[in-house]
Amino acid sequence: MKKKLLITAIFALALSVLAFPAFGQGDFSDPNAEYTFSIPSDSWKMTVKPSRISPNVEYVYRFRNEGHLEVRKTSVDSGTTFEEIIREEEQKLQFKPGYVAGREENFKGAMDGRVFNYEFVRSGRNMSGRFYFLKADPTTVYILRFTGERDSLRTLRNETDLIARTFKLK
Repeated sequence: MKKKLLITAIFALALSVLAFPAFGQGDFSDPNAEYTFSIPSDSWKMTVKPSRISPNVEYVYRFRNEGHLEVRKTSVDSGTTFEEIIREEEQKLQFKPGYVAGREENFKGAMDGRVFNYEFVRSGRNMSGRFYFLKADPTTVYILRFTGERDSLRTLRNETDLIARTFKLK
C-alpha cells in the first residue's frame, strides 16, 4: 500500500512540475511603449518591437495564419463613441475579400471597451478578426487587432481575452 501511495505521489509531483511551464505567463513591457500586458503562453513571439519612432508592437501565435496581434494607438475627438470608432475601422475592413461584419460586445478589463468581430477570406482560407477597442482617456483609444484562421482564432479566444483584459497603461 505504501509503495502505491509513493508511486502516486511521485507521479503527481512529476506531472505538476511538467505542467507548470505550460501555464507560464510573461509580461510585455518596453521602455518605448506606454502600456503593458500579459502574454499567456510561450507560443506568442514578438515580431515587431516598439521603438522611439513607432510605439507599435506585434506578436504572432506560432505562425502568422494561426494568430497575429497588432497593438495600435489612435487619437479621437473628445466625446467620440465606440460605435463611431468601430465604424471608422470597419470602413477600412470592408474591402477585404469575403468581408462579413460580426457582432460587437462590451468588454471589461483593466481598461473597459468594445470588441468587434468579423470574417474575411485570405488566399482561399476562411479568416477572422477580433478587434478590442480600449479607451485610455476621452481622446486616446488603443486597438488590439487579432487576426488568424477562423478556427484557430476561435480556439485562442481565452488568450486574446487575457491579453486585452491585462492591457493597461504604465
